[in-house]
Amino acid sequence: MMWQIKLEQLRKELLIYSAIINTGALEAELSSFHLAVKEEWNIELPEPYMSVLRTVNGLEFNGFILYGIDDPYLEKKPNQQITGLISANQIWYENEDQKKYLFLGDSNISWFVYEIDEKMYLELDKPSGNEVMKFNHFDDLFEKLLSDSLL
Repeated sequence: MMWQIKLEQLRKELLIYSAIINTGALEAELSSFHLAVKEEWNIELPEPYMSVLRTVNGLEFNGFILYGIDDPYLEKKPNQQITGLISANQIWYENEDQKKYLFLGDSNISWFVYEIDEKMYLELDKPSGNEVMKFNHFDDLFEKLLSDSLL
């Protein structure tokens, strides 16, 4: 997958600064995190997002953030401090209109979301919430997030 190539480029870039990206989440962490999201909002986490978390549990680089597993559900401390998906969505859900999305990440100018009812991945303009781009799959969204962060 193309995002894996971009992630490797990011890894190399971070090494220049003696930084290391997060390792993947443990299955036990993913399981308790998934259950917490289900209990909080009755939302199933998309499997492609979960799959990426198995490789890298959230990341932040150059103003681009992929939300990871919130601290209470982690068994091991991540290499890089990350924004938890649950805590981020609690903030974004203060606006009632935004509850149709599961926010997966953001940047200074964009939100990267999963539209729950339509089962679609989108990049939204921040703060208007207007659709910037549609993605067929989470992998495409994640690749865009990584590509933009490497510019």
